[in-house]
Amino acid sequence: PPPPPHPPGVIAGSSNMSRPAVPAMLSANGFGFPPQNFARVVVWEWLNEHGRWRPYSATVCHHIENIVKCNARGSVVLGQADGQLSPYIIDLQSMHQFRQDTGTMRPVRRNFYDPSSAPGKGIVWEWENDSCSWTPYDMDICITTQNAYEKQHPWLDLTSLGFCYIIDFNSMCQMNRQTQRKRRLRRRMDLAYPLTMGSIPKSQSWPVGTQSGQPCSCQQCVLVNSTRAASNAILASQRRKIYSATNGTLTVRQSNSYNGAALWSTASTAGITPPKSEQARSPTTTQLSPISQSQSTTTTTPIPGQNNLNRPGTQRSAVVSTRASIPPGVPALPVKNLNGSGPVHPALAGMTGILMCAGGLPVCLTRAPKPILHPPPVNKSEIKPVPGISGICRKTKKKHLKKGKSPEDVVRRYMQKVKNPPDEDCTICMERLVSSSGYEGVMSLKGVKPELVGKLSKCSHMYHLLCLVAMYNNGNKDGSLQCPTCKAIYGEKTGTQPPGKMEYHVIPHSLPGYLEFKTIRIVYDIPAGLQGIEHPNQGKKFTARGFPRHCYLPDTEKGRKILKLLIVAWDRRLIFTIGTSNTTGETDTVVWNEIHHKTEFGSNLTGHGYPDPNYLENVLAELSAQGVAEDCIKD
Repeated sequence: PPPPPHPPGVIAGSSNMSRPAVPAMLSANGFGFPPQNFARVVVWEWLNEHGRWRPYSATVCHHIENIVKCNARGSVVLGQADGQLSPYIIDLQSMHQFRQDTGTMRPVRRNFYDPSSAPGKGIVWEWENDSCSWTPYDMDICITTQNAYEKQHPWLDLTSLGFCYIIDFNSMCQMNRQTQRKRRLRRRMDLAYPLTMGSIPKSQSWPVGTQSGQPCSCQQCVLVNSTRAASNAILASQRRKIYSATNGTLTVRQSNSYNGAALWSTASTAGITPPKSEQARSPTTTQLSPISQSQSTTTTTPIPGQNNLNRPGTQRSAVVSTRASIPPGVPALPVKNLNGSGPVHPALAGMTGILMCAGGLPVCLTRAPKPILHPPPVNKSEIKPVPGISGICRKTKKKHLKKGKSPEDVVRRYMQKVKNPPDEDCTICMERLVSSSGYEGVMSLKGVKPELVGKLSKCSHMYHLLCLVAMYNNGNKDGSLQCPTCKAIYGEKTGTQPPGKMEYHVIPHSLPGYLEFKTIRIVYDIPAGLQGIEHPNQGKKFTARGFPRHCYLPDTEKGRKILKLLIVAWDRRLIFTIGTSNTTGETDTVVWNEIHHKTEFGSNLTGHGYPDPNYLENVLAELSAQGVAEDCIKD
């Protein structure tokens, strides 16, 4: 039979600027799988946090299909096909991807495409990301792009697919229509995705009914079984409509056991009146996968008769709260500590689930509660200046190096000459103080002998003068000096923070632990740019992720004092620096500079929120370590 109409894509060179694109997923028979004797390409996809279905690679899809042919009710260890996916498994019964080290669960689906499309030919279109690696496009974009490429169109507009990008095939780049930013793209050949014929056998339907024999007791299967109850409960909560039998009754089968054995009992029936538009699709019976003997018989159930391996459509509905998705009578094992007193390592939760399940105890892994990062919306008229602090904004520009003092003049300013040094090590060059500096021959200064030793005036630590000059030259060269032993600061320390803006004001909301006070909100905004002479890679671009960043302090006397000190630290360019992100591993990006901020407004799930009774004292100590103390505050 001829293929169905294709979704439109706007292409140059056509009379009405639109044309049919290559077919995407087929939803034959209402179940998302192809009719009999009709070959289709199978692509497995997972749902990311932005609601986009991202395809697995062809190698991984072949591996999943091989497992499905053997046992459609089992699990797939993705690390067997791709070493980078070693933490992930797919539970075919609940159609969820589970990450074993964090406990994260994501929906997966099985899509079908025309064999003549890009996945059937093994063609992959990719764009270059900020880390100079290549990211594949979503499958519908890949197919549409390949179709335009084969027809030799000069460019492709992706607006009709929901993206404000134009692909230029002549320059092989992608351009953002709004920002005009361009990224490189490439077309490469890879393994073709697997083919399938006909409908899925009944033995692979979901949910799985009675199974014969003893369940597998390997560690992998025990782990999958321990997460299956949570997965099924989440799936059930995602379906807002209840399907019932045409005779008005709902038959639910429940499990007396949680380990997956064939121990079923018949539950009572309850009359439910479904919406009229759904009655035509309601079958005579509905099955629930085993969760708990005490589960209510009126629980929302999956669509019966539909194979979850081929569930069509995008699951974008919000998941209900964690507590609501846990079946009654099943103890919840949180992946994160719900009390907020500290994080529980997700791997520990997974191992505990394995041990409890092996002991015959029902386990339900819950999803971690989401942090409350921002306060409720605030009108401009409700935003007030911080009492006792003039202005609401500070800006920093590029650093201007202080001139007029040589490095040796700066060092001599804070040192006293030592005539008879002790027989100790210089902790900079690790040579004895009674001998010459380790920098002798590496650098030379007029009037500075390599054996000259000095003592810092505040802390009395002793070093070779030549060593201190070398240390100063490798630093910020701002006229200040910091003792490498005790970190005592001499002069006014400044940092390497890029240019940006700091705003601060009071909002009419309270932080946890400070309910009787309003809140000081600080907003930092730093744009991306080029690194200067004081940065790690002069002339190279640096990124600025997550800006503007919102931070919070209680509007108390101590909170206002800390804000004043943070303003001083901002003016001295000490809040941020350019380096490597501890979170993402990205290099040449703006990162925090050892002065902790609270970025979580209404909770403390990440450790960056309230209540935290020690935070205000801790941040005062961190500011003092940077040379920003109370005597720095100007009236």
